[in-house]
Amino acid sequence: MNDSPDSHNVIKPGGAPDITLPIVVYALFLAGIVTGGLTALIGVVIAYVYRGQGPHWLDEHYRYLIRTFWLAMLYFGVSMLLTLVLIGFVTTLMAVVWLVIRCVKGIKNLQEHRAPDNVDAWLI
Repeated sequence: MNDSPDSHNVIKPGGAPDITLPIVVYALFLAGIVTGGLTALIGVVIAYVYRGQGPHWLDEHYRYLIRTFWLAMLYFGVSMLLTLVLIGFVTTLMAVVWLVIRCVKGIKNLQEHRAPDNVDAWLI
């Protein structure tokens, strides 16, 4: 079996990397806001499967997506605990805004064929 980056159609026939799948993962993360995280879970599985199979800047997007998922789990988990003292509703809204901004920035960088800024950042 051939384990080259081309074996999973990461590289289009023209030589440019296919950015469709990472865009779908970003969209799944955004849809997770409405679905309670179910689609985000599917998206992170896709990100884990496809990381390491493309150029460096594309791999950085998968790393960014995986990190975004785990940070979102942390932020939303803490927010759910804080709902017991009523401040959780505000922190949940802040976490949603954080997720939307992070995904939009990621999509913008992806369309420009460059790695996301501040992959290791805890905020935006």
